[in-house]
Amino acid sequence: MGNATWLDDHEQRVWRGFLRANAWIYDELEHDLRAQAGLTLIEYGILVHLSEAPKQRMRMRRLADSVIVSKSRLSHQIARLEQDGYVHRTHCDDDRRGLWAVLTEEGETALRKAAPGHAEKVRSLLFGRLSKAQITQLGAILDALGAVENGDSPVTSRDTQEL
Repeated sequence: MGNATWLDDHEQRVWRGFLRANAWIYDELEHDLRAQAGLTLIEYGILVHLSEAPKQRMRMRRLADSVIVSKSRLSHQIARLEQDGYVHRTHCDDDRRGLWAVLTEEGETALRKAAPGHAEKVRSLLFGRLSKAQITQLGAILDALGAVENGDSPVTSRDTQEL
């Protein structure tokens, strides 16, 4: 391994704790959304991003960057959401190869039903366990890592800086 610099004991403990917490929160949210709304966490994220977009539609590439998945995984998730009537795809007038993902009324209804329970679960798993000062610190840490959605996050940029 050459001159690899290993994490010290404290860094290793924090890193592993971060990974455990991230996996635990993700798994809990995924299980809860499936049980309560029949949606995966990624599908829920897709519906949220579409609901917030102008005309409730986004280019598939931009949507993939926003929900932090590959284009092929997004295509699979969109196909499932289309089957359920929550989303439909349309061709872009200005780019024959491009597609829009568009939120349907059924998708908006499903999101409205799922959102309150999801928000409560996020509060119970994360924000309810932290003081206001810790929440502020966590926000500052995520800002420093570029992980907060601000339009130019290095965490989510691949080929484009758009979110």
